[in-house]
Amino acid sequence: MTHPFIKNYTQNVHQKSEVDALGSRLPKTRVGILGGGTAGATIAIRLAALGIQTTIFEKKKSLIDGPPMCHLHAGGNLYREIPDEDCIDLLKQCIDILRLYPYTIDVRPTVFAVPTRDDDSPEDLLPRLDKLTQAYKKLIQQDAKNKVLGEPDNYYQLYSREQMLELKNQQQVTKPKTLDEWMIPVAKHLNLRKIKYPLIVAQEYGWNIFRLSASAQLALAQYDHADVLTNTLVKQVSPVKTNGTNTREQISKWNIEYQSSQSSATQTLEVDYLINACGFQTGIIDDMVGVNVKRMVEFKASYITHWQGAGGQIPEIIIYGKRGTPEGMAQLTPYPNGYFQIHGMTNAITLFNDGLADTTAISAQPKLPNKYLHYIEDGWDKAALQTRIQKAIDYVAEFVPAFKNANTQNNALFGGQQIPGEDDTLRVADVSLYSHISYARAENVKASSTLTAADEIVAEFIKLGLVSNQPDINKHRENHQWTYLNKTSHADITEVAQVLAKERNFPVEMALVNNSI
Repeated sequence: MTHPFIKNYTQNVHQKSEVDALGSRLPKTRVGILGGGTAGATIAIRLAALGIQTTIFEKKKSLIDGPPMCHLHAGGNLYREIPDEDCIDLLKQCIDILRLYPYTIDVRPTVFAVPTRDDDSPEDLLPRLDKLTQAYKKLIQQDAKNKVLGEPDNYYQLYSREQMLELKNQQQVTKPKTLDEWMIPVAKHLNLRKIKYPLIVAQEYGWNIFRLSASAQLALAQYDHADVLTNTLVKQVSPVKTNGTNTREQISKWNIEYQSSQSSATQTLEVDYLINACGFQTGIIDDMVGVNVKRMVEFKASYITHWQGAGGQIPEIIIYGKRGTPEGMAQLTPYPNGYFQIHGMTNAITLFNDGLADTTAISAQPKLPNKYLHYIEDGWDKAALQTRIQKAIDYVAEFVPAFKNANTQNNALFGGQQIPGEDDTLRVADVSLYSHISYARAENVKASSTLTAADEIVAEFIKLGLVSNQPDINKHRENHQWTYLNKTSHADITEVAQVLAKERNFPVEMALVNNSI
């Protein structure tokens, strides 16, 4: 079911992709993508731009309506525990995805603080930050349009205690333009006695899930080769029988049986290639296909609060801590008009004592406790939700004392996150390919890796002959010449994003961002 605004929008644009001429020269490949999260939607855009007939099946009302997301990990500085190489990969992927979805980013700095109770020192992070700065410079040298995170020499900056005390006495400005102006409210509200120095400020921006959903839906609406079936449940996938046999050793086509919420009838679509982008439910399709893999699923949540005491715009604030302990990382993410999203990486706030599940001997799908599946499908128990939100407020207030006056709201961003393999600290992963059965599984831990996954699938298609390896096959991708960027404005994205926020019972202000890219 297409949103009315999207219908009206697509009636007023020229619905021909930039590769229509190219598409007429390509094999008539049909692809089914199961799941319309960030992975499924991004892969669909990539394939539809090549003229491939692509169909997304999504059981929810709109695309990209999944687990909590609020931060563009352009450097991975939230994660002290992961290797420097992973952080550089996250930087590259975030720059790439930002050029596909430029209207989704909230341009403001992120403050990283090491609390005095922590064993580590801020200086421990400086070598990594220097590597990231150099990596960013090299990416800009390769393509000047990669400079989407500000000036590389300003990728990170340090603030001493003396500088923070001086800023504390300055007058706050309504719309900060310089980094010092951004840091004035931090100096005024952060408990400067509870953190170590220097304070680190990096150009890691906010990433807005409502605007990402709006961007993907408007992008796909412009491709004749893309069909988006929302409110649609996939009932079964099965190999297409060939010569009376039904072997799983070599499969070239799949049947997808599905049912729309608007009809009791089951329909079937035959595709040449099947892509599993089901997020935390990826294992269900793996079981149908006959692929036995290990993975974990983690139920996580972040909470929405309202606090007018910041006095205007404020950076995102990260207080480091060891994940899963009572002193886990705190993350305070700002939205317009005093709304904030909170993560507290403790089992009492964002994480859950029984919220991490593994695969079993009989299924590739980890089994979350029924109460979390109930939350995902039907909504959260209000009393339990309010308790968690209040704990989140109290947790942040330890470092931002005035935040104790924040008000709880009646919603949270929550869901299951898949983690490939057996390492629950994994933060960089993209896709697994099964050439012999025409099947791929998107395994994105971070949404920023979805375009990388799409590229690997395109390379697989070329290898299998599903896409002709022509010289201009990836020209639009290499230059980020995405059709919808020429026909869609910041205002268009805002309009759809606000509708989506309202439909999902979130404040419409959460669909707004600082528009300065």
